[in-house]
Amino acid sequence: MRLYKDKAFCLQKLFGFEVGKMNVRTEILAGITTFLTMSYILAVNPEVLGQAGMDKGAVFTATALSSVVATLVMALWAKLPFALAPGMGLNAFFAFTVCLAMGNSWQFALTAVLIEGILFIVLTLTNLREAIVNAIPMSLKNAIGAGIGLFIAFIGLQNAGIVTHNDATLVSLGNITSRSPLLALAGLAITSVLLVKNVKGAMLIGIVLTTIIGIPMGITQYKGIMSLPPSLSPVFCQFDFENVFTGKMAITVFTLLFIDMFDTIGTLVGVSAKAGMLQNGKIPRVREAFMADAIGTTFGALVGTSTVSTYVESASGVAQGGRSGLTSFVVALCFMAAILFSPLFLSIPGVATSPVLVLVGLFMLAPIKEIDLDDFSESIPAFICIITIPMAYSISDGIVLGLISYVLINLFCGKRRKLSVAMYLLALFFTLKYLI
Repeated sequence: MRLYKDKAFCLQKLFGFEVGKMNVRTEILAGITTFLTMSYILAVNPEVLGQAGMDKGAVFTATALSSVVATLVMALWAKLPFALAPGMGLNAFFAFTVCLAMGNSWQFALTAVLIEGILFIVLTLTNLREAIVNAIPMSLKNAIGAGIGLFIAFIGLQNAGIVTHNDATLVSLGNITSRSPLLALAGLAITSVLLVKNVKGAMLIGIVLTTIIGIPMGITQYKGIMSLPPSLSPVFCQFDFENVFTGKMAITVFTLLFIDMFDTIGTLVGVSAKAGMLQNGKIPRVREAFMADAIGTTFGALVGTSTVSTYVESASGVAQGGRSGLTSFVVALCFMAAILFSPLFLSIPGVATSPVLVLVGLFMLAPIKEIDLDDFSESIPAFICIITIPMAYSISDGIVLGLISYVLINLFCGKRRKLSVAMYLLALFFTLKYLI
């Protein structure tokens, strides 16, 4: 009995694990599920940054290490079930905009990421990021969760090839009888049945079964089990400090700051709302959560990768029941193992995780029930936020347009008491951002 109490105390102290309310097995399964849904970054990030001229093997190791460090900070300090890794979109901006379009070296881009990370640490210590989160109205916080849900589902459908690009209509139904969409639909059916039957670890089992079915279909390619990690030396601490005080560096750093800040805010708010973790509309230990991506970004720049941010795929672990830092600790352990077991993890095809993302999209819609749809001063800005996130393919733009519309509608309708000084300032800043 004493041993049990000691273990429970350790779990609570280390990860914020609440005995009686949380289950260790559930937290572990949630962590593995989150990792599997976001492990594609280990394959994608080296390919993207490789376009900028970076060594792909070194970037693989840097991606895994930065994910481990940032997620450990989230697990042990913030004690929240969110995972971090180099962000999709941010890595594309790094490679295709900063390097290829603007003609800068990847060393220049890494320097911008380093400066961004340091600035994030300063902004987090001054509580500015926390103040921005607290200034967002509750209806928009619930809308962010629903918008992210549609966004995640859209990403899942895209990754599976169920939804594809169309020049005339932007998107259209893909060839669902071809191999990848067919496997994704089979995985969606299997995982749905497991969820309906309340099978523990349904989404993790769904990923594994979908991966196995993909073997005879020629989609799952076995790549081995273990290999030594590539050296970091080609990208480690490779900075260009000669251009620190230039206009193009300032523009690059500001853009990275803006995108990362509001993607992270949106993810934390949306997933926390789905998990029922908001306390009086606020995220618990939000400053520590922000510090995780600030430290992760700074460390990531040192080892040689793009901006680290909180992943929307964390919603898959939360949907599995993850509620404490133990979930994110398991994710960190998985990334650590992936450094050595990279061939095994990279054998899981992206299409095998697509069904989980689609179903997580459903789970993330739950907070929409808390929005008063009959009060148009609340529901119209919330709706703008919800539809903008997936359609603009941007969490940050959804938040920004939702907040601007909230301020304008309530201001012109004489409901000024609902608006704080911080909301006016944010709306003005965001408007100027689009105009300039």
